[in-house]
Amino acid sequence: MAASNGKEYIDRINRLKTKVWINGTQVKGNISEHPAFSGVMKSQAALYEMQYDPKLKELMTYKSETTGERIGTSFLRPTSIEDLEKRRKMIQTWAKATAGMMGRSPDYKNTTLMALAAAADILEEQGPQYPENLRTFYRYAKEEDLSFTHTFIAPQVNRSSLHYESDDDIVAARIVDKTSEGLVIKGARLLATQGGITDEIIVSSSGLKMFEEPFAYAFSIPSNTEGLKFICRESFAYDASNFNHPLGSRFEEMDSVVVFDNVIVPWERVFVVENIEAANNLYSKSSYKPLVQHQIVSRQVVKAEFVLAVAQLIVNTIAIGEYPHVKEKICEIIIAVENHKALLMASEMGAKLDKWGTMAPDVNPLSVAVLQFPKLYPRFTEILQLLGASGLVTIPTEADLHSPIKGDLHQYLQAANENAESRIKLFRLAWDISMSAFGSRQTLYERFFFGDPNRLTQALYHEYNRHTLTEEVKKQFGI
Repeated sequence: MAASNGKEYIDRINRLKTKVWINGTQVKGNISEHPAFSGVMKSQAALYEMQYDPKLKELMTYKSETTGERIGTSFLRPTSIEDLEKRRKMIQTWAKATAGMMGRSPDYKNTTLMALAAAADILEEQGPQYPENLRTFYRYAKEEDLSFTHTFIAPQVNRSSLHYESDDDIVAARIVDKTSEGLVIKGARLLATQGGITDEIIVSSSGLKMFEEPFAYAFSIPSNTEGLKFICRESFAYDASNFNHPLGSRFEEMDSVVVFDNVIVPWERVFVVENIEAANNLYSKSSYKPLVQHQIVSRQVVKAEFVLAVAQLIVNTIAIGEYPHVKEKICEIIIAVENHKALLMASEMGAKLDKWGTMAPDVNPLSVAVLQFPKLYPRFTEILQLLGASGLVTIPTEADLHSPIKGDLHQYLQAANENAESRIKLFRLAWDISMSAFGSRQTLYERFFFGDPNRLTQALYHEYNRHTLTEEVKKQFGI
């Protein structure tokens, strides 16, 4: 009962024998050894190892109030500005280890669980057992340092606002029965990132068919629960070479469709059941949004700084810094980075205790940042393409540099300020950010990371308090 190390994480996931399908075949043996999952699991294990680094231990962990053991800071419920700062520094330490490319590193769902459990009283209207279920599970998760995937998106069968599914032709996962053992769930959900390589899956109905009670639920179950399976897309870790695919080989998280074949969810794991109001309130009335957005923006800052560094390295390597348009492009990224950092800091400066005693950052600057990044990140990748130009196409492989033609490569692919091997490594890195299958998925992922940007815009419009400003103008000009 303490923070996990890397070996413990990998051993736990291997023991689960979760039903994971990829390329028409069910994964057999240790999933950590499968080429589609080995890279990301090693990277995730390295994150857990950082919790035991003597130089990082104080930052990455804190003392459990119940056991006295050191547990992961990503589970820490902040009650002060200092706690928020510690959370940010810890999140960004993990993000730097992954170049910000692992959007579902453990701190993301750990933050979600912490935020919801802190406001579990919201669920009281369903009965006292439901808030207690959530609080008990949060305590269990943080003491065992569990890892999570999650899903709340319905399959894209018919996205019209008036679409109703037939009870006889179930697609989106729904409650089909309630027994003495628990809820029975049948159907499918989309986009469980890291599906199959985590201890548990959190399933909630935020944003999904909330006008129908059978879709209003929230729970967490082990990834190897009977009747549960994960159907994965094609892996983008199709070359294990860190040279050829410096990002994809390490940080390809995998996305999956989750199928529930009459899965039984034990009552003690149920947080919301057939209660639309409770399902909505859990997310809208708690401090879920500011706390989770704080985690997201903390990671995005690191990712933006990483892209800035790669862009500048291209400029330095091929000596294009004298051109005004190049300087303008680099400054475009700088401005975005500094804006994002400022919004993050503003959220902490404006933090206040919520009604449950949780220190919640100011949601307004975070909402702006989360709306801003889906537009910024595609521009970042475009700038890399414009700076790298043909250099992003002429990128030999590691094998080429160890072949009889290596002399040609060292002669003809040298750069103004780097040798050929360093240049190729850099351009392969920029390619993996901006052009590879892994990189393209990253761009799409950031476009929709916290939801549909149009929906987020509508939310900001309605939530942002402009009344004081308009009243001041009316008073000043007699309107």
